[in-house]
Amino acid sequence: MKNDISAIINTFNEELHVEGCLKSLSKITNNIIVVDSGSTDHTVEIAKAFGAIVRNVHRFQYVEQIRKLSIDFVKDGWIIILDADERITDELANEIHVILDNQDQEISTHFKIPRKNIFNGKKWMKHGGWWPDYQIRLFKKGSFIRWPDHIHSTPEFTGPLGYLTHPIEHLIVSSLEKMVNKTLLFEDYESDLLFKAGKNVHTLTFFRKFLGELYRRLIKHRGFLDGQVGIIESIYQAYSKTITYLFLYEKQHANDTKKSRTL
Repeated sequence: MKNDISAIINTFNEELHVEGCLKSLSKITNNIIVVDSGSTDHTVEIAKAFGAIVRNVHRFQYVEQIRKLSIDFVKDGWIIILDADERITDELANEIHVILDNQDQEISTHFKIPRKNIFNGKKWMKHGGWWPDYQIRLFKKGSFIRWPDHIHSTPEFTGPLGYLTHPIEHLIVSSLEKMVNKTLLFEDYESDLLFKAGKNVHTLTFFRKFLGELYRRLIKHRGFLDGQVGIIESIYQAYSKTITYLFLYEKQHANDTKKSRTL
């Protein structure tokens, strides 16, 4: 049964998380591929010691850039994809086994799995738009079409979509410094997409985006019910959204200055 599914983990300097991810995946498969992007810590050594196949690839800035290449390492059958800070629960493992045991009767070719975001390894973020946070992570290789290489893109498949009940556990980074560094990288790329699409930004945009996201997370989706952590995360997501448009403003201003110099 375990040979009917292959697992993929994309890594870059994930020595603190990768072993836990590998152990959780061993509940459903012996075929684990770690696609590493030049880690300089002990990620690769840990993966090899565990018995995973390691594939070395070029450095990627965000994981969507490498998803298709990673999937190409699997010839056929079912595939499950996890990030190093994600875990398969016992309940989810059992649910996946049922799917594999009934492949001939199953009409879905790809599945959305709920993701349980856990802050600092303790606090389950149930509100603020964090739950159920569905992700397409289980699919048949033959149904895969493409995975667009922009941030937070949605993969494309042939055949009907299914939904699983039990979640992946996601360990949210608890260090604000790491969160800020990650945000600056991601939102810079998001602003590039908006800039290329000709999206305009004005002074009021910053207030509208910050207050709009804060309302959505904190009030509409009741982030305050998750206590202090929920309030912090709501404020942080509003900050993150605003950073995107600050970057966009900077790019537009630089472009306008360049144009004026050529006139």
